[in-house]
Amino acid sequence: MPLLLVLVFLNIAGFSLILPLLPFYGSLFGASSFGVACLFAAYSLGNVFGEIFWGRQSDRIGRKPVLIITTAAAALTYVAFAYAPSLGVAIAIRIVSGFFSGTLGVVQGVIADITPPQERARSMGYFGAAFNLGFATGPAIGGLLAVPELGAAGFHPPIYAAALLAAGASAWALLALPETRPTDGQARPAPRYREAWIFVGSHSLLLRLFLIAFFGIAAFSSMEAIFGLWTERNFAWSAHEVGLTFIAVGAAGLFVQAFLIGPLVKRFGEAWIIVGGLTVLIIAILLQPIIKLPAASVVLMSLLMMGHSLAFPNAGALVSRGTPPERQGSVMGLLMASNALARIVAPPFFGWTFGQNADAPYYVCAAMIMLMLPVALSVVRTRQREALA
Repeated sequence: MPLLLVLVFLNIAGFSLILPLLPFYGSLFGASSFGVACLFAAYSLGNVFGEIFWGRQSDRIGRKPVLIITTAAAALTYVAFAYAPSLGVAIAIRIVSGFFSGTLGVVQGVIADITPPQERARSMGYFGAAFNLGFATGPAIGGLLAVPELGAAGFHPPIYAAALLAAGASAWALLALPETRPTDGQARPAPRYREAWIFVGSHSLLLRLFLIAFFGIAAFSSMEAIFGLWTERNFAWSAHEVGLTFIAVGAAGLFVQAFLIGPLVKRFGEAWIIVGGLTVLIIAILLQPIIKLPAASVVLMSLLMMGHSLAFPNAGALVSRGTPPERQGSVMGLLMASNALARIVAPPFFGWTFGQNADAPYYVCAAMIMLMLPVALSVVRTRQREALA
């Protein structure tokens, strides 16, 4: 497990290092707010296909070869991204990068290989902690290394750093990570999304949880995409300040997963924590355009991450709990696909909304999450009835 967590940290640090740079790198191509949002969404589009493809390949040829190949290829895509000649090429490279980075399912496969079922929740918590630590570290490196006043060349050092981290992950997988795949080598079947949709649609609790997850992921990814644009317009922030903010954002997510979520779920149950997380999201989003102070923006963006970290792991946990063992693969695969779709379609929409009015995305997004509160409260009532039955 420690060897795997190092790999997760290196990979996520490399991926997240690019995030605070995207609004400013996109401006080099004259990208509109919609174009910048497409840079964010393109990565998730590649992820969808990568998760399906690499998960099955890891069953066929092994976890270790897949992790070596994908992280090495991701390193090459970062280098290519540094020299993209146009916005269209940059978006295409982000799609390819997302494809080679679509290996969270492979990592979860490793965890399943090496962890007995009764310890799997704890192991996934370690995975989440390594993910958030990488997410906090990467943007800080990117923001500190970027020199936007030098133009395109000023973004090369942080992008090279992302490539080095991905290459380091590949080398680590080659030299340190053992193979964990079961020896039968049977490839998992492709998720049967049609059957999963029919099953989810026939269970009102699962359908409501899917709605909550979809709109919540859409809100978080969209606020993440426009944050750099919004702070540049309101505070004249550069990639430095945005990168430092993401340290606080990643630390907030790490704190919630390490110290808060377990005791809170034990005390109140998953359904009430979803309601609480959505409430925190609404407050964080709605206050951002109202207060408009640099320090407040850092606090509110961190609060956004805390709400996200409270609500959506618990939504996924309830989906898994409400799904019989023989349907776990297809239903959880459908949930991942639904979340990826939210990350694909929502950021461009909110990027376009930003182009109409810089504060509008926050108000629209807060209203969208408010509509999910009654849905979440109905989940609470359903869970209470199930407990009494």
